[in-house]
Amino acid sequence: MIKTVANKKIDEKYYYFKHESGLDIYVIPKNHTTSYALFGTKYGSVDSIFKTDGETEFTVVPDGIAHFLEHKLFDNENGINADQLFADTGAYSNAYTYYDKTCYLFSCADNFDASLEILLDFVTHPYFTEESVQKEQGIIGQEIRMYDDNPGWQVYFQLMANMYEKHSVRLDIAGTIESISNITAGILYKCYNTFYNLNNMMLCVAGNVTAEQVEKVADKVLKNADIINIERYKYDEPANVRKNITEKKLKVSRPLFNIGLKDVETGIYANELAKKAVEIDILNDMLFSRSSDFYTRLYSEGKINNKFGAGSEIETEYGHLIYSGESDNPEKVMGEIIKEFENKIKNGLDREEFERCKKVSYASSITLFDSAENIANAFITCMFRGYNIFDLPEIIGSVKFEDIEKRLNKVFKKENFIISIINPIE
Repeated sequence: MIKTVANKKIDEKYYYFKHESGLDIYVIPKNHTTSYALFGTKYGSVDSIFKTDGETEFTVVPDGIAHFLEHKLFDNENGINADQLFADTGAYSNAYTYYDKTCYLFSCADNFDASLEILLDFVTHPYFTEESVQKEQGIIGQEIRMYDDNPGWQVYFQLMANMYEKHSVRLDIAGTIESISNITAGILYKCYNTFYNLNNMMLCVAGNVTAEQVEKVADKVLKNADIINIERYKYDEPANVRKNITEKKLKVSRPLFNIGLKDVETGIYANELAKKAVEIDILNDMLFSRSSDFYTRLYSEGKINNKFGAGSEIETEYGHLIYSGESDNPEKVMGEIIKEFENKIKNGLDREEFERCKKVSYASSITLFDSAENIANAFITCMFRGYNIFDLPEIIGSVKFEDIEKRLNKVFKKENFIISIINPIE
């Protein structure tokens, strides 16, 4: 049965149905010239230790296997890569692996039904051989070596590796050359059969399509999946960071930095998690956006340039705030960020600035619906975190000035700052 879910306040709606195969399907109608489909599984690079029903021991798999599996799924038994099939329908296709999810996608102006059939078919029909796995180890090994020389990549993963002591979020999503050398076809099938169960997946389609269209293709391609209960390993992550400064030299013209603040409040899920993430985004915007006193002052003093930015990653089991950019003295920038936090705790936040940043956040949650791609990606991210994207405007609207004051005091821990620096080769 197809269910209609509407939010009259923002004049948006979507259609939802639980397919008989076990797959949750969401269709967001849009009068666009193109349509976008995203087929995702709640399985990412952090899921390297797990067990399922009937298993007494946890399975430990090589780092980077979720990303490796994403690559391998494009291969078919008949030797035709899925990208070739999409090319025949005129669709653009891609995939990505993140910490908490792996997604396969396409966008098209025509031949939507045929493209959706390709997407659902190749993701649900794995084909791995030891020979093809060995070939892929060489390909991904080259990719890893390429990222070894990428300053932007290295400054971030150097930060993560030293911010976290135990949690697997500290590991590079692609793994290492050594770790992927331990991947076998059998291990790939183990991970696939665990996490690519349709009850652990979601399909989100946005654009000029109907729910009935999507249902018809799903009926044609998908087979019923038994429900599997997955237990993910819980890391006993210390509150502190591993070290407060980490450095490396690469080919850069000016030092790059990522400054991290580890969030020690974990275990939050669904709407509570969404509200926390919104509060941190508003707080970051108030303190460090381009309209802030902090940015204006440091920019005028030449301590930062227009590449400075503030962001955050707030999940149930981990979280952090990140400040990135270029500077001749990155450690001084970290000192200024810490001082800014301390100053606001001592002297208070600006209520007018809060109202402005809250309005910006609210507007962003509305304009998100202008892009089919943004809708689908945000939809799956929110659903995997336990809340509905349609609830975001209301959640943002519920945030009070006092909430931001409390969040400021909760999140700021001077000892939990860490800086990752990529220095120029002399």
